[in-house]
Amino acid sequence: MAKTNYAFEKRQREQAKRKKQEAKRLRKAGSHAPAGEPEAPAPEPAPAAVDPNKS
Repeated sequence: MAKTNYAFEKRQREQAKRKKQEAKRLRKAGSHAPAGEPEAPAPEPAPAAVDPNKS
């Protein structure tokens, strides 16, 4: 009869726990943003063009 691999089972439980915690963290982080909008920062404005002929 095959011996039970407890290390494998423990690793699987830990991975499932981490995945669940990450999903919860993402849910909580997403609650601060309005629904339907991505949580991307606003793009920075381009620097003003400098006229080389103007001194």
